[in-house]
Amino acid sequence: MLAGYPPSVFAAIGHPVTWIGRLIAALDRRFNLEGDDFEARRRAGVLALLLLLAVTGFAAEIVQILCLALPLGFLVAAVIASSLIASRSLDEHVAAVATGLERQGVVGGRAAVSRIVGRNPEALDVHGVSRAAIESLAENFSDGVVAPAVWLGVLGLPGAALYKAINTADSMIGHRTPRHLAFGWAAARLDDVVNLPASRLSALLLVAAAWLLPGADARAAWRAVWRDARKHRSPNAGWPEAAMAGALGLSLAGPRVYGQIRVEDGYMGEGRIEATAADIRRALDLYRIACLLQLALVLVLVMPLIIARG
Repeated sequence: MLAGYPPSVFAAIGHPVTWIGRLIAALDRRFNLEGDDFEARRRAGVLALLLLLAVTGFAAEIVQILCLALPLGFLVAAVIASSLIASRSLDEHVAAVATGLERQGVVGGRAAVSRIVGRNPEALDVHGVSRAAIESLAENFSDGVVAPAVWLGVLGLPGAALYKAINTADSMIGHRTPRHLAFGWAAARLDDVVNLPASRLSALLLVAAAWLLPGADARAAWRAVWRDARKHRSPNAGWPEAAMAGALGLSLAGPRVYGQIRVEDGYMGEGRIEATAADIRRALDLYRIACLLQLALVLVLVMPLIIARG
């Protein structure tokens, strides 16, 4: 989880998420037919999602069975599962935004942030780029780090793999575009459901991290979560974003532009709107502490199982 996915392995065989992405793209081409009406395309989306989950779950179950048949197979399965937790890559992508702003100003920041957010980077000034990076960090801490760990704990390797399949499907086809509004409906709704526990846990981890980070405000983070989290248009993203905003004394979310569409949303936190690259660095410090707290929590829960297995 902390070391990241080895580039040599990625170059040789790819990554489980890229395999899932290729399957989703193939299902989209096969079942999302533009000549069908809305209901037919929504039914096709449900069928495609079920096929995706069946293939992913079956493959992950086979891998888990094979791993557990090996000496120390429990640890082998854990190493494989860690490839589904994106803590290192998220850190690198968000840090690149801060570096871009520091070295090239708004131009460099826009180029870097365009790789991690869906909104129109040309509509963002320095403060908008900084807020977008911090918001992405908070939301993806929940989606990319905490959620796969939660489902790994609940259902083992198949749970983590199924979660990544759902989350990847939402990112690829769960959009309100003419092509995917109907076909991606099931993926988007299911993604909301499976992220419910992780979004709340991620907020608690960020609040706890704020107690440990000098200068952060854990009490303000807690207040922001309970006051603002439900104002977000997403049922889940508001929780970690509000915690991050309160801890750092910022205002996050609010009105944003995706493509040419302006989205009205409530603000998370009641601090400064004028975020900077320095705030991105502080957000990364908070995130890293929260990741360590999650790792400590996992070890506390898993260590008895390791001891029991001898």
